[in-house]
Amino acid sequence: MTSMEPAPLPLPPGLLTIEELAEACRSHRAAGERLVFTNGCFDLLHAGHALYLAEARGLGDRLIVGLNSDRSTRALKGGSRPFVGERARAILLLALRAVDYVCLFDEPTPEALIRAVAPDVLCKGGDYRSEDIVGRDFVLGRGGRVEVIPFVSGFSTTQLVSRIRGGD
Repeated sequence: MTSMEPAPLPLPPGLLTIEELAEACRSHRAAGERLVFTNGCFDLLHAGHALYLAEARGLGDRLIVGLNSDRSTRALKGGSRPFVGERARAILLLALRAVDYVCLFDEPTPEALIRAVAPDVLCKGGDYRSEDIVGRDFVLGRGGRVEVIPFVSGFSTTQLVSRIRGGD
């Protein structure tokens, strides 16, 4: 349990370790399914996230989300983040129809997770350039593709936090 979560939350089905996820991906790949991978903090899940994930899911048969742990979210976003603990964020993601699996990662990048999943499609949001996406060379080297999905205007965690704190 992290300090972000007031009580123990149940372990949601679909929240897998890297080893469990690698095995599930091997099974899906053997069945001829196309695997899509994306990653992020997904702190304060909002409609922009849901639309992005639905679009990513449309690129294949299974959507796998690498979720930054609380520790890696703090390293990326600062000491006041995340607002929502890792297990709660995983539960919210797995409640979305688009998401099949979530795997927490603690490292600065999801490189090891991407190698374990070996996705057919690697996706990131519109604030990334394809050439800057971690795991790009690995996925392309396996014959996969990399997709940058444009943001939906009007939705951002930064804007949401500003509104909550009384800003514009």
